[in-house]
Amino acid sequence: MFSEEFIPLTPVNFFQLSIGSPSLPEKGGFPYLNKKNYLKYLLPNTSELCGEESFAEVALGWNRDGIEVYIRVDSPFVKSVYPQVDRGDSVEIFIDTRDVKTSGFNTKFCHHFFFFAEGVEGVFAGEITHFRTEDAHPLCDPVDLKVKTSNHKTSYDLNVFIPREVLHGYDPEQFTRLGFSYRINRLGGMPQHFSVVTNDYHIDQQPSLWSSLELT
Repeated sequence: MFSEEFIPLTPVNFFQLSIGSPSLPEKGGFPYLNKKNYLKYLLPNTSELCGEESFAEVALGWNRDGIEVYIRVDSPFVKSVYPQVDRGDSVEIFIDTRDVKTSGFNTKFCHHFFFFAEGVEGVFAGEITHFRTEDAHPLCDPVDLKVKTSNHKTSYDLNVFIPREVLHGYDPEQFTRLGFSYRINRLGGMPQHFSVVTNDYHIDQQPSLWSSLELT
């Protein structure tokens, strides 16, 4: 007899991803990353391991002031949905400032951000992290998240900057590793993931499965 419960067999589940992440210039300004310099900061594409179609590239850089992420989406922007951000075009970013791999739930160092290429009733970004009561702290003010977009006929680019003030526990001089994952959603299509697939796990609540970024 086979149990009705089974372990998902998506190939990425058999790997613990650890990737070097280069630093940004301290006075680089925002946005720094663009189509001319992003390759140095480009994250590996794990779509094949996730069993997904690849339609986006993601680059990430960091410095003492925070984290910049540059996303190139090879798919036209259609529509974003709020507050159900995964039902339309959006980028979700998951960060654990201490990369705790022993916890099966979000700690106070975990963050779940979302970003839109076009605002929904004035909303372009925000934090929607779910905590247990004892680990809860106020979510960030959306105005602290920086967003710059460039929409084209068949694609769009998105630059986002997450300042250290909204990253609880962020201290790259003392803690040189971050937990990280993303989910890029598109209206009417399947999403693209980095290290955890939604159909297998609750990506927003299992930081132990996020990849590790070594801040080099």
